[in-house]
Parts: sequence; structure tokens; C-alpha cells
Amino acid sequence: MTNLPLYAAALGAFLIVLQVVLMLSVGLHRSKGQFLGDGGDRDLERKVRRHGNLAENSGLFLVVIALFEIIVGQTTFVLVLCIGFAVARSLHALGFASLAGSHGDDLTGTRKAFAGMRAMGAMGTLLVALGSTYGIVSTIT
Repeated sequence: MTNLPLYAAALGAFLIVLQVVLMLSVGLHRSKGQFLGDGGDRDLERKVRRHGNLAENSGLFLVVIALFEIIVGQTTFVLVLCIGFAVARSLHALGFASLAGSHGDDLTGTRKAFAGMRAMGAMGTLLVALGSTYGIVSTIT
């Protein structure tokens, strides 16, 4: 029987929902009249960067984790990688929810949390990528 990448499919569904939410955030901001570029609007730039960062990271990871899951099946390791990626990308998006997280503005008090979430999201993405690479290399060698 073929191993279907069920965990990767669930992760893909989650990532689509997150991507749509971030896309709508950009679209609603653009409805104020800035249709191309960011026009120097730092809030729009932040939203575009948040949306783009998810897009540039999620596709490759999703393909790799789906291939890994096809090879090894629905293991706990694959599930942990999928959950880890979902959490990391969510933290990264939340970190970009303010100019403190995206541009380092006014990093005082609780605003430091935005920069921390962004950093944890980036580090989590890196760790999951390394874990996926390790899993694939150790499986095929």
C-alpha cells in the first residue's frame, strides 16, 4: 500500500488558510488606494513582506515533507515536523503584526514580543528544515 502524505496534506490546508488571511490583509490595505508597490507605506510593506515570506518558505517545505512522508509513512517524526512548521510560520506571521516585529520600531515593553515571535518563527523554520533534511538523508542512505 502506498503511503499517502496525510500530515503534509493537513499542513497544506493550514498553510492555505494562513496565506489567504495574510493575502486579505494586504488586499484590504491596498483598497485604500495603493495598488502597486508599497508607496512608502510601512504598514503595507510589513503586510506584503509577511505574506511573501510565508509564500517563499511554505511551498518548498511542503513538497519536501510530503515526499518524506510518502517514503516513511505517517510517523511521529513527520507529524512533529508538520506541527513545528505550522507553529513556526504562525509565530513569524504574528511577529510581523506590528512595526516592532517587522522594522524594529519602538522595541519597548511588551512590543519586544513581536520581534521575539519573528525570531522564534525564523529559528523554528530553520530547525524544521534541518530536521526534514536529516530525516530524508538518514532514510535514503
